[in-house]
Amino acid sequence: MIDFDYWAPTYIAFGRDKESRTGELVRRFGGSRALLHYGGGSAVRSGLIGRVEASLVEAGVEFVELGGVKPNPRSSLVEEGVRLALAEKVDFMLAVGGGSVIDSAKAIAIGAANGGEWRKFYVGREVKVRPTIPAALPVGVVLTIAAAGSEGSTNSIINLEPGNLKRGAGGDVLRPRFAVMNPELTMSLPPFQTACGMADMFAHLCERYFTPTVDVTLSDNLCEAVMRTIVEESAKVMADPSDYQARANIMWAGTLAHNDVCGVGRVQDWASHGIEHELSALYDCAHGAGLAVVMPAWMTYVYKTDPARFARFARNVFGVGRGEDDGAAALAGIAAFRAWLKSLGLPLTFAELGAKEEDIPLMVRTLNLGGNTLGGFRPLAEDDVTAIFRLCLG
Repeated sequence: MIDFDYWAPTYIAFGRDKESRTGELVRRFGGSRALLHYGGGSAVRSGLIGRVEASLVEAGVEFVELGGVKPNPRSSLVEEGVRLALAEKVDFMLAVGGGSVIDSAKAIAIGAANGGEWRKFYVGREVKVRPTIPAALPVGVVLTIAAAGSEGSTNSIINLEPGNLKRGAGGDVLRPRFAVMNPELTMSLPPFQTACGMADMFAHLCERYFTPTVDVTLSDNLCEAVMRTIVEESAKVMADPSDYQARANIMWAGTLAHNDVCGVGRVQDWASHGIEHELSALYDCAHGAGLAVVMPAWMTYVYKTDPARFARFARNVFGVGRGEDDGAAALAGIAAFRAWLKSLGLPLTFAELGAKEEDIPLMVRTLNLGGNTLGGFRPLAEDDVTAIFRLCLG
């Protein structure tokens, strides 16, 4: 196990009607004037924004609002949010939504605390080394989608316009101060969005699980337990979207998948996320849908690097490959993973996603490896990424 520092200060308020505590929590964690940030109309139509506003008023928290966050959040709205935050002198960011809203709120929090500068903290074409984020406004979350895990993570991903470069910033300063998590708020999600969320959180675990680091027994077991839970509860959620207990298990799994409790002390991979970001940047597809295409292709390409690890994944997560040699078990596990994704109604190929073979060179180029490699499990050069994209053709 590698030495590590771990700091995860996010306060979790989990359960029914917990959004009524939002104002109290903003006040508790230092906010007196908040920027309330959210996405499209569903949070408004459902009455959630109204309930959050009432909670802020009751707690004596002043606020201004900025809606309109889209999936794969855009830098243009971040710029608007930073200008608003500075003009209104807000001291707290409150995100009501899923990963895209939270990531956008984190970017605004950086800009508001750094005199309007936020873009340089995201890795773009001209930025080779991500600089340290010196400060950010505190961020709080009312979570509506179990997926990205941004409610407990150190990360933010923004689509940098005009070049459609999907790039990230990271640092402990970006961990939300609190997250309100009511599983009931996820019950009205369309099945496809629910499925994309489960694929995303499963991928977050895979990025940590597939590692060259040895003797990390505890986090191996944690990863497997959370992955098994996602697979088991996914069938219940898809069969009955109003199943509170299944929704609750899935929602908590999404947080544990990405707050890094399952990833400390080990080299992590993140090649599949880097590859998928080019798909969702170019085609504006759902991140989880892109991962459903990329992850099995990545597994197929790299499993021979450590067949024993993939065999363990097969046997301990999907219960297949027992009694077979590691190579055969590894392939059985990848097949089981594909079958699970298909059972959720997710795409498995470029054609199903709406991606085009002729765009592969463009995506490899915009990934901008610049002679470097991608991934910690098996470092990938541009030729490897091209081969993985080609496996995505089906």
